[in-house]
Amino acid sequence: MSGSRHGQRRLGQPAEQRPGGSAPDAARLTVLLEPVIRALDMDLEGIKVVAAGRRRLLRIVVDADGGVSLDDIALASRELSAKLDAAAAMGEQPYTLEVTSPGIDRPLTERRHWRRATGRLVKAPLTGQQGNGDAGCIEGRVAGTSEHGVTLEVAGKLREFRYAELGPARVQVEFGRLDPGQDDEPAGDDEPAGDDADGAAGPREERSDGH
Repeated sequence: MSGSRHGQRRLGQPAEQRPGGSAPDAARLTVLLEPVIRALDMDLEGIKVVAAGRRRLLRIVVDADGGVSLDDIALASRELSAKLDAAAAMGEQPYTLEVTSPGIDRPLTERRHWRRATGRLVKAPLTGQQGNGDAGCIEGRVAGTSEHGVTLEVAGKLREFRYAELGPARVQVEFGRLDPGQDDEPAGDDEPAGDDADGAAGPREERSDGH
């Protein structure tokens, strides 16, 4: 499920004349744009600037409890575009702004990631901090989270882990399993959002700027 919007970029100062004296990077863009995302009750999950010939691709990943809709993506795109233009953050070089939600391959590294994965089957590496030196991986369904850790259902039993005991987890693809709340929906009524070429699933909006 995706949408696109095109607009003409307002010209700002050339990159070498902007405050800071260098081309935009992810760290400085994060400082500039994260307050905009938080004001929309979303989380900024990632920023990446990719050179593509004479243009650049600015990819921004956002998420929220309950997920983000295409309307949410469109709103975020408008607000981020306005902030970028007002700050002349991208300089003179044409660029494309892409706002998207995380794909299923996004690693679970923050408490909010685990919380939003409740009910999903995940696989995580063990860090060896369980007190017995165990290594390897653990696979289980996320049964709940707390301030200090996560509860996984493993082989029918609930096991608690501190966040520090688990490395970056990955949600496992389960074919033929409906998400909670979908059991009564007729099959085939809705087409699930597919993965794009970069592994990001869900709503996405692209905005082409520049000449």
